[in-house]
Amino acid sequence: MAETTKPSSVLGQIPKGVWVLGFVSMLMDISSEMIHALLPVYLVTVLGASMVTVGLIEGIAEATASITKIFSGALSDWLGKRKLLAVIGYGLAAFTKPVFPLAPSIGWLVAARFVDRVGKGIRGAPRDALVADLAPAQLRGASFGLRQSLDTVGAFLGPLLAICLMWLTASFHAVFWVAVIPAFLALTLLLFAVHEPMRQPGARDGKNPLSLAAIKRLGAAYWLVVLVGVVLTLARFSEAFLIFRAQDVGLSLTFVPVVLVLMNVAYGLSAFPAGVLFDRTNRKGLLAAGLVLLVAADLALALMPNLGGVALGVILWGLHMGFTQGLLATLVADTAPAALRGTAYGYFNLLTGVAMLVASVMAGALWDAYGPAATFLVGGAFAVLTLGVLVAMRGVTGRVAAD
Repeated sequence: MAETTKPSSVLGQIPKGVWVLGFVSMLMDISSEMIHALLPVYLVTVLGASMVTVGLIEGIAEATASITKIFSGALSDWLGKRKLLAVIGYGLAAFTKPVFPLAPSIGWLVAARFVDRVGKGIRGAPRDALVADLAPAQLRGASFGLRQSLDTVGAFLGPLLAICLMWLTASFHAVFWVAVIPAFLALTLLLFAVHEPMRQPGARDGKNPLSLAAIKRLGAAYWLVVLVGVVLTLARFSEAFLIFRAQDVGLSLTFVPVVLVLMNVAYGLSAFPAGVLFDRTNRKGLLAAGLVLLVAADLALALMPNLGGVALGVILWGLHMGFTQGLLATLVADTAPAALRGTAYGYFNLLTGVAMLVASVMAGALWDAYGPAATFLVGGAFAVLTLGVLVAMRGVTGRVAAD
């Protein structure tokens, strides 16, 4: 019976292509997080950027990725080809990585971050749609959870490598150069080990996926999922502020990346088990649990200004991500028609990306004006508001759309 199936046996049922996409994500995240774990501190301590500037850069970077996703997702639906766009996106990210150690100014870093996020935007929606195409409906939660878990393995290995390299070399540039290697390994794996499945008859209808008719065809259940995702994103902001909080309470520059290691260990360990639960239990309840974890994280980060409090808050933040991100991706796949899955992920990521921009800029302004405690307390208040919205909603359970 499905209810008694163990996670270990579920792993064996997940298609090979999903596993490979997970390892591609893992390698690219190792590369990206080696850079991003140090980039906020590098901007502030070496290049003299303000907290508002960092918040703006991070928000614009993520919003850029999200805006790009709507077009790449729609294009993947129209062409009926997901892998081509994923290769272009991962390729852009790989070829941008050498710019980070070579950049002489904030302007160059902003440009590199911008192009890197364009690459993320191009690959994101087609890759998620490809996972949905490859995974059987009854294993979608587990498949997205697995991909997310492997992705977050990279997200904690990257900062861990950054810590080791900073300890050995005390050089930002050395870390940035090493980060180039796994980026190109990810691109190579995607090119030669991922095979796109045959599209089902009727899965590509040749119609404009960005038309008003297509928007209506996505359906009310899908747009409810988008609304929940947007409000939840307003309740959190860039993980750069977790790094700044750790530095604020006295963590040395060399060990600042351990913040992302802790967060992503919690994220990675929880994402797959949570994904298995997504396929079996009440999804609205799991989303609510994720929001409660976010509220607890914000309270710890705001009210416990020491390394122990920050560690607790960061771990809770990672658990919150594990309980929400894979579930939202699964809900999009379940509520959107197969012919519009790329477009559905595009809209979802566009709107949550705009919310991330707003949240990150607001967090930076609050930090500069009132300090870190105010930043996290306001984030917690938004999380409570999101929980109230979720409780008041009906229908956010993930009805599988007709293909």
